[in-house]
Amino acid sequence: MQKHTSYPIFLAFLCMGFGDVVGPLTSQLQNDYQLSNLAAGLVTFMGFIMFGLLSVPMSIYQARTSKKHVLQLGLLAALLGMIIPMVSGFNSFALVLTGLLLLGTGATLLQVAGNPIMRDISTEGRYSSNLSFGQFIKAIGSLSGALIPILAAKMFGLDWKILFPIYSAFILLVVVYLYFTHIEEQAPPADEKPASFSSCLSLLKDSRVAPMVFGIFLYVGAEVSMSSKLPNYLQTAFDFDIKQTGLFGTLFFFFSLMVGRFLGGFILRTMAPQRFLQISILASLAGTLGLFAAPNYTLGFACIGLIGLGFANVFPLIFSITIDRMPHKSNEISGLMVTAIIGGAIVPVLFGWVADTFGLLSGFVVTIISFVYLFMIAIKREKKEAV
Repeated sequence: MQKHTSYPIFLAFLCMGFGDVVGPLTSQLQNDYQLSNLAAGLVTFMGFIMFGLLSVPMSIYQARTSKKHVLQLGLLAALLGMIIPMVSGFNSFALVLTGLLLLGTGATLLQVAGNPIMRDISTEGRYSSNLSFGQFIKAIGSLSGALIPILAAKMFGLDWKILFPIYSAFILLVVVYLYFTHIEEQAPPADEKPASFSSCLSLLKDSRVAPMVFGIFLYVGAEVSMSSKLPNYLQTAFDFDIKQTGLFGTLFFFFSLMVGRFLGGFILRTMAPQRFLQISILASLAGTLGLFAAPNYTLGFACIGLIGLGFANVFPLIFSITIDRMPHKSNEISGLMVTAIIGGAIVPVLFGWVADTFGLLSGFVVTIISFVYLFMIAIKREKKEAV
């Protein structure tokens, strides 16, 4: 990997993480704009809907243009999404939603282009490692959405609005940096047909792809469920005040994700991706099961940390393992995988229904079942590789 080429790509991954700000923003927007729970739900909806609508079309467009071009479009969409609410003076919730929709659009395009372009700039055998490190960088961007408002409030008496000028300035910097960086993208085989809707959807018939796409759907849904429900877990299990100290559950989860992805970038330089995926899934299952038996909040946080470390590399591992087997289909696979991120809008609903019906801890069974499925496909994939 050439460092001068990789820098703007890693910075684009950081901007990709800005899209996760919809989670921390939800409660703050609900309070400031006096929203109903239904209206507040539109915040996260705007953050996820474009993953379902745009991923496959943009992967096809990307195959006809370039990954760098789609990466630039994603950054520009996110930049516009940050500017619109600022120009309006944050006086209109509708315009804030419009901005978040564009931010979600940008995050979608950055995912579609960023994950496969990492392969283009990676040396042989380093794609999984570099993609895990890229996801570590993304986790820093995700964490900023919760940390910056807290620090701004304590130090300067500011609120969530400070995110918009900070994100805008940083995204603009990356746009300029990427524009002046030359990236050599791997050309598809000469006899390879251009990507199309039918070529994308036909991959869902391929046993090497379809289970992994569904795995992404379940993983993202499990991650969103975990990050949003850990404050409730701390409140229910250990009497934490959800407004004052409960949010530390989510912050600690994101911090563990960030640390896990950083370590994963190094571990994958010596360990096979298949084996690391299995270990990651087992750690996730152990941490989640531990939530049911933790006798005090210290062990509860230890379980949360183990969950974060386990979750950390599942997405980049599934993504890279699948693309490494079919690199000539990287655009189509990327489109399908990023579309599956819409699981973050669907699986938490199932988690919530189970929690409402049988109790909060029962909701974590949804996460356990999701990771049992992931472990099954990881084992099955390793056996096929050994044949």
